[in-house]
Amino acid sequence: MELATFLIDFILHVDKHLETFVTSYGLWVYALLFVIIFVETGVVVMPFLPGDSLLFVVGAMCGVGLMSYPLAVGLLFVAAVLGDQCNYSIGRYLGPKVFQWEDSRFFNKKAFNQAHGFYERYGGVTIIAARFMPFLRTFAPFVAGISHMSRGKFLVFNLVGAALWVGGIVTIGYVFGNVPFVKANLDKIIWAMILVPGLFVLFGAWRARQKTSSSPV
Repeated sequence: MELATFLIDFILHVDKHLETFVTSYGLWVYALLFVIIFVETGVVVMPFLPGDSLLFVVGAMCGVGLMSYPLAVGLLFVAAVLGDQCNYSIGRYLGPKVFQWEDSRFFNKKAFNQAHGFYERYGGVTIIAARFMPFLRTFAPFVAGISHMSRGKFLVFNLVGAALWVGGIVTIGYVFGNVPFVKANLDKIIWAMILVPGLFVLFGAWRARQKTSSSPV
């Protein structure tokens, strides 16, 4: 219960937690960020870690000189690429066994099914689009591995998606993160970054199910 409370507080106040860590540990913050991004994208049982909000706050901190913009973007890009490659490889190894897993504290079967439906509907573009969608970005490379997308094709989508996600959101945070209005409403912005993409995920999964149910047997 305490862990869940801490995670919720960390996600909603990631700016304060990250600033405290930078002040206390300096360059070690880059190692922490690398691990968080890698684990969120590379370990299918960790979809709840902050991604978009973390990148946005990193950009804002770069904007005031607390962190290095090129170093942060470079390291987090590598972490995102390696994370997806790891997740993809796990999916290829486990294959059809995953469909038999039951929902548990470490595996969200509903989120997996949504990612699978979205992937079936939109194919490889999902690897790029999923980068901007909480939960889906954790499962999309996993599903691609299960579906045996070729490694070369997956790598291309992975590189493009990671560059757009990391580079784009960190840059947005760098430019707008320290605007007074944004700083005053950061908690609401973080909620929007979680909920709005989530609605797109649900809509895509619903469309995929509708299409499947309406297809002739």
